[in-house]
Amino acid sequence: MLKQFTLGLCSVALIALTISPAQTHEAPIALVIHGGAGTLEKSQMTPARRKSYEAVLTQSLQAGHGILKKGGSSLDAVEASIHILEDSPLFNAGKGAVFTHDGTHELDASIMNGQNLAAGAVAGVKHIQNPISLARAVMEKSPHVLMAGSGAEAFASFLGMPKVEQSYFFTQEKWDLLQEVKREAEQAKPFGTVGAVALDRAGNLAAGTSTGGMTNKRFGRVGDSPIIGAGTYANNKACGVSATGHGEYFIRTAVAHDIFARMAYGNKSLKQAADEVIMGVLKPMGGEGGIIAIDKQGQIETSFNGDGMYRGWVDSKGQLMVKIYRE
Repeated sequence: MLKQFTLGLCSVALIALTISPAQTHEAPIALVIHGGAGTLEKSQMTPARRKSYEAVLTQSLQAGHGILKKGGSSLDAVEASIHILEDSPLFNAGKGAVFTHDGTHELDASIMNGQNLAAGAVAGVKHIQNPISLARAVMEKSPHVLMAGSGAEAFASFLGMPKVEQSYFFTQEKWDLLQEVKREAEQAKPFGTVGAVALDRAGNLAAGTSTGGMTNKRFGRVGDSPIIGAGTYANNKACGVSATGHGEYFIRTAVAHDIFARMAYGNKSLKQAADEVIMGVLKPMGGEGGIIAIDKQGQIETSFNGDGMYRGWVDSKGQLMVKIYRE
């Protein structure tokens, strides 16, 4: 009888060991990215071109989500995802940055840690291959939040970060766009941005944004991308946000922080807050663009008021999705 009872206990223990992994609840992780709201018209989007955009967006998602799956930080995931987009000539950041009126490149970026509200940003840098990494260095290796122009580049040299020549950023498509804008006598033309928002296993949110700004911009113009609270914001109390669009409007309405505030102080859901700001505040003013965001539970939202936005995400269930238009 004792022997039978012992065997019974062993069987129960074996069953418990077998089912316990399936019952283990892991904290959610999530990642969302964007490649700008200035998407091509559908008539210009060939199947081959669309495939190219989707491939880079997917690669960016895989880079960031791979870090999160291994227990890495949301900051590392955001930086890794944005690196892929900065290194691609398809997007207006890093390698594919648009041209200023003078035929040069001036790049901006910012990053924010939702755990402690630390933030870093750079504006108007001309020789930094991955501005998002310099923005993170400002956050982690200086007492400041925003550095600009030659000062930011001097800080990069102080840290031993490599520089690149302006020719590195050249793409024929962006050069042709500058000539088109000048012919049409447009003051400047918004062209998009890249960004990422992540939630890690520790429950920490992070957001980052990087851009080449507006085609034909002059006089050291800086948009919303390096402005904390406008183009980028993250706070574990509610959400992380990265924006893209006509930066002047995003600065004037503090878009990223407004979305956070509506959640934190108005008890709105992420979707409610994002849509209220993008559709209810920006659109009536004439501000075109959108945002990507994640809340503290891992809910992902993408909201935009134009025809499309290059975007993709891996949700808390591990499902990957990439989209361009309103589909």
